[in-house]
Amino acid sequence: MNAHSGKTAIVTGASSGIGRATAEALARAGFTVFGTSRRANDSGPGRVTMLKCDVTDSQSVDLLVSTVLARTGRIDLLVNNAGIGLQAGAEESSIEQVQALFDVNLFGVVRMTNAVMPAMRRQGGGRIINIGSILGVVPAPYSAHYSAVKHAVEGYSESLDHEVRAFNVRVSVIEPAFVRTVFDQNGMEPDSTIEQYDQARAGVDALLRDVMPKADPPEVVAEVVVRAAGAKRPGRRYTAGKAARQVSFLRRFAPAAVFDKVLRKQFRLPA
Repeated sequence: MNAHSGKTAIVTGASSGIGRATAEALARAGFTVFGTSRRANDSGPGRVTMLKCDVTDSQSVDLLVSTVLARTGRIDLLVNNAGIGLQAGAEESSIEQVQALFDVNLFGVVRMTNAVMPAMRRQGGGRIINIGSILGVVPAPYSAHYSAVKHAVEGYSESLDHEVRAFNVRVSVIEPAFVRTVFDQNGMEPDSTIEQYDQARAGVDALLRDVMPKADPPEVVAEVVVRAAGAKRPGRRYTAGKAARQVSFLRRFAPAAVFDKVLRKQFRLPA
């Protein structure tokens, strides 16, 4: 009998990329998996039940959770993966655009977490795994708002882990770097570009074109999620992939001035 047989998992944003790979990996590990997408007709991975859910809509979230509980009676694992990207100079996005980013990437996490916590308390345990980013550790140029929201996910997750541990619920964050998905192509465009940033933006775009073909496949992240879900003593943070581990190590141990210089060189910015 698989150790996870009989356990129920919800994975948001499971129609593609990291979410799809994670849902598949959890199903192979023995979970009964419910994946979500914003469109009911999205085809999901095998052995995963796909349900419609918009994490920016509290009624949609509550309906999802009540549906899963009606079918299985429990929720053992929530993987908050649904998100959108935004690559832009910080002053190129309106407040409304930044609010929309936070509504999905942070408040969506909060909505889903608040919806599953009563069931996890009643059943005496559970796991919540939030898909963060190495940008929640190391902010990058032309990712100010995305870095801000991922830093917020880090802080929220650590505080929450302290609060819910009394109920045998643990919270972890997964921190990938570059991952080969359509995530970047599906991200938001800045409200109004400013030509003074065009040259630097072109350098960042060139960097992404260079690194994405060599980036980690989403299965690398999925494997870390499964490991965190099954750990007897889960960590608060897990880097996913070689690049994320390298960046995290440098941020921790390299002198600030050296790290700053390396980062600017990597992103092809003037010294």
